[in-house]
Amino acid sequence: MASSSTASPFCTWLLAACISSPYEKDHPMRSSIFQSPKRLSQWARRKKLISKCSYVGGADFASNLSSSFSVSGIHHLMSSFLAFEPCYDSKVLYESLAFFGSKRSRTRRQRQMNGAVHSGITMAVPVQRAEQGTTKKKPLTKQRQVVVTGLGVVTPLGHDPDVFYNSLLEGVSGISEIGAFDCARFPTKIAGEIKSFSTDGWVSPKLSKKADKFMLYLISAGKKALADGGITEEVMDNLDKRRCGVIIGSALGGMKVFNDAIEALRISYKKMNPFCIPFATTNMGSAILAMDLGWMGPNYSISTACATSNFCILNAAYHIMRGETDMMLCGGSEAAIIPIGLGGFSACKVLSQRNSEPTKASCPWDINRDGFVIGEGAGVLLLEELEHAKKRGANIYAEFLGGSFTCDAYHMTEPHPDGTGVALCIEKALDQSGVCREDVNYINAYAASTPTGDLKEYRAIIRCFGKNPELRVNSTKSMIGHLLGASGAVEAVATIKAIQTGCIHPNINLENPDESVDMNVLVGPKKEKLDIKVAMSNALGFGGHNSSILFAPYK
Repeated sequence: MASSSTASPFCTWLLAACISSPYEKDHPMRSSIFQSPKRLSQWARRKKLISKCSYVGGADFASNLSSSFSVSGIHHLMSSFLAFEPCYDSKVLYESLAFFGSKRSRTRRQRQMNGAVHSGITMAVPVQRAEQGTTKKKPLTKQRQVVVTGLGVVTPLGHDPDVFYNSLLEGVSGISEIGAFDCARFPTKIAGEIKSFSTDGWVSPKLSKKADKFMLYLISAGKKALADGGITEEVMDNLDKRRCGVIIGSALGGMKVFNDAIEALRISYKKMNPFCIPFATTNMGSAILAMDLGWMGPNYSISTACATSNFCILNAAYHIMRGETDMMLCGGSEAAIIPIGLGGFSACKVLSQRNSEPTKASCPWDINRDGFVIGEGAGVLLLEELEHAKKRGANIYAEFLGGSFTCDAYHMTEPHPDGTGVALCIEKALDQSGVCREDVNYINAYAASTPTGDLKEYRAIIRCFGKNPELRVNSTKSMIGHLLGASGAVEAVATIKAIQTGCIHPNINLENPDESVDMNVLVGPKKEKLDIKVAMSNALGFGGHNSSILFAPYK
């Protein structure tokens, strides 16, 4: 340290810590941070004396201090902090002892001092450790570029990214009457339901019979993303699997498996599926997928309601940016179109009841919107470090620029009236990614077709981007409904396909726009060509969770 004024605060703390260690050992009742008024008064007097210390220089302080207080606690302190320069004269040090402990304590310290002097060994080890600690510094990790090299989907509009996105471009709706069970007792009878799905070639027959649909969707979409990314068996064999991970989440997890277990419990616990607990948890899909692949890197799930996928994608990218991994599968999966799922959301009064016109029920920003339409499926991205992708000759769809997440801290199900949480999230995403707001010319909005949520997000977007004449905004939910925890990943796939194709899909059912929205910003009923500079995808969720992620063409 350059001066005593700089060194003194630290040295004051060090002196107090060194002396208090043996004192507290002799007086355990006085070791609490909640001291009596008398104790505080004594400490105030000690501080006054200690503040008189001056810089004396040299390394003698370390030796004097350790030899005077050679107890176990001091060895640890000295080994950690000897790199700092001394600031206490030995004379001041011993004058200070009058305020610390009893006469018996001071005599014990003197005995310890004499023992340390005669041994000649006590200080050798900590001094050596301190010197070694100052020479070894971990170099800073340079942030690495992240690219998207594979896409996988399971949706109401198809289970191939190209089929899925072509349907979106044509304005095809995947919403229909629910056929999986009798909906007569529910006010809502429509959903973005997957009518046909096969696990052949993706999931083992044994697992297919036992696992929840959310897990089957997840594993299938994950392996499809690998296949789309050119990860053949040969490529897989050459990967460093310690540097490959999986972060695919779900908002509700295995609801069907858990519900069936409850029904079985009415008879006996012996009738329950022995896998009902692990198959119901949101993390097990990622875990089983990693087991199939042998990927030993980061593996977990995040559950932030309908913002789940974006949280997973952003965290997966962070692992790559920090140099921890080279490749990550990330996204979300959901399968909540079952009686308990439909009943629960109906009880919340958040679902559309436009049962007579299923294909028109999901209508973001339209004046007739009356709630969201529940959907199901999965979306998975294969993220990869740029140089790793180039080395294996991977096809690069887009570059992942970054993103952010915030919390409204306002209400469990309602968005903040001013949209401040969403606006803050967008601003932070731009800042974290180093993107100028003028460069963002396409946003795949969360817009779920709810009376309040659509406008809150829209106003936040306008607040952040102003009247950018190039900005175009649409909502994938108008055609597939709201896939809950999987929505962000499926919409991220749509965003990336928009970058790849140069075409953005329409907003269907926007026949009577809300008077608060500007149709010069929102995409109309037909697809549009757009040279995307930077694209943003938003996902919001119950609990006030907000998330924004950014993609750009790879050049």
